[in-house]
Amino acid sequence: MRSDLPKVLHPLAGRPLLSHAIEAARALSPSTLCIVIGHGGDHVRTRLAETGLTWAVQERQLGTGHAVMQALAHLDATGTVLVLYGDVPLIAPQTLRSLVEASAGTRLALLTQELDDPRGYGRIVRDGQGRVSRIVEEKDATPEERTIREVNTGIMALPGTRLRGWLEGLRNENAQGEYYLTDVIAAAVADGVPVEVRHPRAAHECLGVNSKVELAGLERQYQASQAVRLLEAGVTLADPARIDVRGTLECGRDVSIDVNCVFEGRVSLGDGAMVGANCVLRDVAVGAGTEVKPFTHAEDAVIGANARIGPYARIRPGTRLADDVHVGNFVEVKASELGRGSKANHLAYVGDSTVGADVNIGAGTITCNYDGANKHRTVIEDDVHIGSDVQLVAPVTIGKGATIGAGATITKDVAPGGLTLTEKKQVSKPDWKRPAKPKK
Repeated sequence: MRSDLPKVLHPLAGRPLLSHAIEAARALSPSTLCIVIGHGGDHVRTRLAETGLTWAVQERQLGTGHAVMQALAHLDATGTVLVLYGDVPLIAPQTLRSLVEASAGTRLALLTQELDDPRGYGRIVRDGQGRVSRIVEEKDATPEERTIREVNTGIMALPGTRLRGWLEGLRNENAQGEYYLTDVIAAAVADGVPVEVRHPRAAHECLGVNSKVELAGLERQYQASQAVRLLEAGVTLADPARIDVRGTLECGRDVSIDVNCVFEGRVSLGDGAMVGANCVLRDVAVGAGTEVKPFTHAEDAVIGANARIGPYARIRPGTRLADDVHVGNFVEVKASELGRGSKANHLAYVGDSTVGADVNIGAGTITCNYDGANKHRTVIEDDVHIGSDVQLVAPVTIGKGATIGAGATITKDVAPGGLTLTEKKQVSKPDWKRPAKPKK
C-alpha cells in the first residue's frame, strides 16, 4: 500500500477495510469474533476498539494456517469456524451464511469462484468424479494446474471438532515456507470429511486489496452497488456514478439526489426531499419536502419538513431546524434551534441560540456567543425581525415581536415589541484625504 497505515485500516466507504469484514461476520451472530493481528496490530486494536471482539496475536507471520492456529484458544471447539480476511471487505452476509449452512458443523465448506485470469490465486484441484481433492498455491502448481480457472477465495467454514487436528498436521514444505490453511482441504479428504463448495453471488465479493489501485476499484464497486440499491428503492440519481455513501443512507419516496453528493454516518431523507449538487451530509435527518441546495455542508443535525437550506449553507453539530425554515447562502448555524417558519437567508452566523417561530434574521447578522473563554446563549423569541448587520452579544434575550434596526449592537435584553436601535451620528469630513502610498 506504500503507507505507514496497516492495510486493513485503509478506508473503504469511510470505514476501515476490516470494519466491513467484521460487519459481515456480525450479521451471522457468532458466539466469538476473533481478530488475528500481527505487524501493526496495536494500531489496529486501538483503531477498532469495539466491544465483543476477541484478539489473537500472530507474532511471526508464518502463513494463513499459522494465523488460524493463534485463534484456536479463543474458539468453541464444538462449533463451526468461519475464516474471513480483513482485506476482503465486500463479502456479503448471505454468502457467508450459505457457507456456514453447508458446513453444518460436520463438513468443510469452501468458497470458490471461476476467473478468466486466475493468476495469483490458489487453484482448486478436483478428482475424476469432480470432487475437490486439494488446493495448490500458484507458486507450487504445475503448468497444467495453472490452467485451472476455479480458484480459492480463502474463505471457508470448518468443523471445530476437526480443525485443531488438521492444523497440527500442516507442514511448511512449499515454495514460501509457510503453513497454508488451504492444506486442510487435502486433510479433510483424507479423513473422509465431505468438502462442499459454494460460490459468491457477485465476483467482487471476494476481491482483496493489495494496492491503492485495487482499493480505488473496490470503492467504485461498493458505491455502484449502493447506487443500484437506491435506484431500485425509487430514488432519482442524476448520475449513479457520482454519489458516495460512507455509512447508511435511507430515503423515502420520490427523493432526488444531484451529482457529487457525499453521505456519511447515518443520513435519512424524507419523502420528496431534494439534495442539490456537491452537498456533504453527515449524521443528518432531513424532513419530507425539504430542499438542500448545492454546496451545503450539514453535520449532526435535524432538518424539518419543507425547509430550504443553502446554497452554500453550513449546518454544524447540534442544530435543530423546524418545518418551513429557510437557511440561505453563506449562513452558518451551530448548536441552535430555529422555530417554524424562521429565516436567515443571507450571510449570517447563528450559534448557541434558541430562535422562535417566524423570526427573520437579516444579512450580516451574527450572534456573538464567545467571550474568549466561555460560550453564551442568545434567545430570540417568536416574530422578531432583525435588520442587517446586527450583532447580538450573548447572553441576551430579544423579546417576542421586537424589531432590531440595521447595524445595531445589542448588549442588553430587549423587551417584547417596539423598535430597538443603537443610533450613531453620521459625520462627513469633506477635507479628509485618503492615505496614499509614497511614490517610488
